[in-house]
Amino acid sequence: MKITRFLGLFALGGSAYVGLELLWRRRSHVSMFAAGGICFLLLGKIRKCSLPSGAKPLIGAVAITGVELRTGLLVNRDYHVWDYRAAPCNFKGQICLPFSLLWIPISVLGMGLYGLTET
Repeated sequence: MKITRFLGLFALGGSAYVGLELLWRRRSHVSMFAAGGICFLLLGKIRKCSLPSGAKPLIGAVAITGVELRTGLLVNRDYHVWDYRAAPCNFKGQICLPFSLLWIPISVLGMGLYGLTET
């Protein structure tokens, strides 16, 4: 992948992620741009895998949850970016089951958006 395409996809994913946060929570954090860029690139890889189409959104949700956990443990130690400690089935207040499930349909949308970037 050319560096310009890589950076463009990263920026698209980062912008989309921040945009979702702004719509959902009315605020975001610079770390979410990086997390979104990584997630979008991962969704592109998952989209291209020869897996059953129904499994791809589930794997996408697991990947996004993993990126959120890593990002949270790195930059959200004092819970100033987000705080899921009161959410059901949370892990260290960084990830929780309700948002992990929400990543399933968002993975479908993300993979669809990634597909639109392919020529």
